Amino acid sequence: MRVIAVTFCVTLAASLAARKGPTSMAAFQVCLQIWLATSLLADGLAVAGQATLASAFAKKDYDKAAAIASRVLQLGLVLGLMLTIILGVGLQYGARLFTKDVNVLHLISLGIPFVAATQPINALAFVFDGVNFGASDFAYSAFSMVLVAIVSILFLFILSSTNGFIGIWVALTIYMSLRSFAGFWRIGTGTGPWEFLRM
Repeated sequence: MRVIAVTFCVTLAASLAARKGPTSMAAFQVCLQIWLATSLLADGLAVAGQATLASAFAKKDYDKAAAIASRVLQLGLVLGLMLTIILGVGLQYGARLFTKDVNVLHLISLGIPFVAATQPINALAFVFDGVNFGASDFAYSAFSMVLVAIVSILFLFILSSTNGFIGIWVALTIYMSLRSFAGFWRIGTGTGPWEFLRM
């Protein structure tokens, strides 16, 4: 359920970009691939967090679990901020490595602020996934992702029809923000496997 929800949102975004024409699709794909590739760097933190958290939960060492979750989230935020700076500056010049088409480059320049600015949000979303997996909170991860996908799909249709290329990126920003919020809400409210945080 979760994988389908995640994949469908990104695939739908690509489909909506393609409907705007080849220029929009070309620019969207360049931005999307950079956006995903850099965001996935946070997967290393997510996997490390997942493994160490699973061990802490198995031993019922809740102090260690809380410390691990806090640390990987801090590192995820730092990584995201670093990527924002690198992409914000680098893509202004690096976009020409992908194309020389002036129209595509113009649309890429419109997408760069979204690609760069969302990196902290994306990093936290991926790390929250690892944290929740490490806590064996699979049901919550699946159902929350489905709800996030439903809301995001509505935003994708509405914003792509009213704001075109920019609208698609605004909708994807909302999508990743909701993913991060779902992870934060679970820990922040001390529900599910995180009930010990309220003790």
